[in-house]
Amino acid sequence: MRKKKQLQRLLGWILIIMAAIIVAMVIKTYVIINAIVPTGSMERTIKPGDNIFGNRLAYVFDNPKRGDIIIFYAPDDLSQKFIKRIIGLPGDKIKIVSGKVYINDSQTPLKENYLKERWYVMAGPLEYKVPKDSYFVMGDNRNNSNDSRFWKNTYVKKDYIIGKGFFIYFPFKDFGEMK
Repeated sequence: MRKKKQLQRLLGWILIIMAAIIVAMVIKTYVIINAIVPTGSMERTIKPGDNIFGNRLAYVFDNPKRGDIIIFYAPDDLSQKFIKRIIGLPGDKIKIVSGKVYINDSQTPLKENYLKERWYVMAGPLEYKVPKDSYFVMGDNRNNSNDSRFWKNTYVKKDYIIGKGFFIYFPFKDFGEMK
């Protein structure tokens, strides 16, 4: 009788552990993406070595917005994942002049208080027209970012977006929401 209770207790623990593993795998596969930032292309916002979470469900019922930090498959090499900020939305006309970004012929440049420093690499004059279902992205460290300005396939298709980056969880000194 005692062995039977011990066996039931053991089986109960095994089921709990298996359920926890299955739930964790489902969350990792369908809800959250974990990424470690390899380069300084998003510095000041995200530093090399930061561990971040991305929300895989962010764009199921909503569209990406200008300023969102996204995790996506690189348009020129779908085996690589990149993290960049959305600058141009579908249908936007992007004009870059002297390190300032202008959207849809606006006379006022895009406010970008997240930039690491004044940028001079590929700082214009450049012009882009973002196709339907695509996005123009750039790193916050414009002088050191492999982004839409440099790619053969300039735009990130919506289908290439894996998730929206939202939280730095390590190192603890950077712990918090990304903006």
